[in-house]
Amino acid sequence: MAELGGFKHPEIDDYPPQRAQELVAQGALLIDVRERHEWDAGHMPSAQFIPMGEIPRRIAELPRDRDIVFTCRSGNRSGTIKDYLIDEHGYTRVHNLLGGILAWQAAGLPVIK
Repeated sequence: MAELGGFKHPEIDDYPPQRAQELVAQGALLIDVRERHEWDAGHMPSAQFIPMGEIPRRIAELPRDRDIVFTCRSGNRSGTIKDYLIDEHGYTRVHNLLGGILAWQAAGLPVIK
């Protein structure tokens, strides 16, 4: 399988900021997997904070029947989490915010500090 952007599952949508914002407005969860100091410096409205290292033990908090958009600083950690949930736990409705919060801010979308 060809890899796109270094992620194993490009067939599961990776969304640009505007599309991710639309999906969240339609009811998707937005989960920020950055570290606490990154979160405290600014995060997206409605985002939930679950650091990357806590995802394995907090799987029960991640619904299978709802879209989930993961984000981080640049999209690398969130893409890794997306692949992990697909490969190790069989999730099908998980997505990566391409470019992370950097792309979100560059698109002029809101950030809470």
